[in-house]
Amino acid sequence: MPIQSALNYPYPLDIGQNSMISRLMTAKTIILLAALAGFLSVAIGAFAAHGLKQVFTHQQLLWVDTAVKYQMFHGGVLLILGFALKQWPNWKQIQWAALSFLVGILLFSGSLYIMAATQIRALGMITPIGGLAMLAGWLCLALGAFKQPE
Repeated sequence: MPIQSALNYPYPLDIGQNSMISRLMTAKTIILLAALAGFLSVAIGAFAAHGLKQVFTHQQLLWVDTAVKYQMFHGGVLLILGFALKQWPNWKQIQWAALSFLVGILLFSGSLYIMAATQIRALGMITPIGGLAMLAGWLCLALGAFKQPE
């Protein structure tokens, strides 16, 4: 099989119009996920600051604080991406970036939340994987912007 054919070979995560990513990561879905991420980051942050201040150690509260910040920042970016996808529906890197940010939130913030709640420090090995997913989202946006015509 020639290299060009191999590069164009369709696979389940292909970003074409009928791909799984295109069907799942719609503008509406991305905006709903952004709203959920924002809601949960405010709720978890408030609960930790007020309800867990006497229960959690300083280190546990720092883990929650870091998780909340990254979740809120990337939730805000998801909101922007959802509206951007409405404006530019053929800009497929937006969907990849949104998916990367979502995976990043789940792995990065999720592992920190669970680590704070359980004090199982081994969960900290998952956190950098979530950070890499977030970085991949930023790279998807940069690549997409680079490929767009002026």
